Amino acid sequence: MATPAPTPVPEGFNTVTVQLWFNGDAEQAVRFYQDAFGAKLTGPINYGPGGKGVMHALLGLGSSRIMVADAWPGNSEHGPKESSTAGLWVYVEDCDALFKRAVDAGAESLMAPMDAFWGDRMGKVKDPFGHCWAVATWKEQLSGDEIQEREKAWLASMKG
Repeated sequence: MATPAPTPVPEGFNTVTVQLWFNGDAEQAVRFYQDAFGAKLTGPINYGPGGKGVMHALLGLGSSRIMVADAWPGNSEHGPKESSTAGLWVYVEDCDALFKRAVDAGAESLMAPMDAFWGDRMGKVKDPFGHCWAVATWKEQLSGDEIQEREKAWLASMKG
C-alpha cells in the first residue's frame, strides 16, 4: 500500500535534477554514459508501448542523478540535433582521466583539459547524441578578487 512521501525530494536526488532527451537512441546513450563516464543504471529501463523507445531510465553519476528518455511525438521535448542548449558540468577527482575515457568511448573533444582562471582544471566533450559535457576538478580555492585578477590576465592574453 502506498504511503505519503516523507520529503518533497526523493532520496538521492537534488532539488534540480537533469533530464536528457533523445531522438530514439536513449538506450544507446545509457550504455555510452556507463562506458564514458562510469554512470550506473539505478533501476530498470522503462520502455514505451510495445517496447518502443525509452520512457525513463535513471542513472547515478557520483552524488547526482540523470534521467534519460526518448522524446515522444506530440510533446514539446526533443533530443538535440547537433548540440544541446544546455550542458552538464561534472566534477571528478581526475578530470584528465575522465576526459580521456569519454573520448576513448566515442565523445568528441571540444576543449582539452586546461587550468582555468577560476581554479578548476576542466575540459569539454560532446557525446555522440549531441549533449555537451564539461569535466572538471576543483584545484584551487580562490577569493573573488583573485578570480577577477586571473580573469583580467586571461582576457589580456586573448587579445594578442
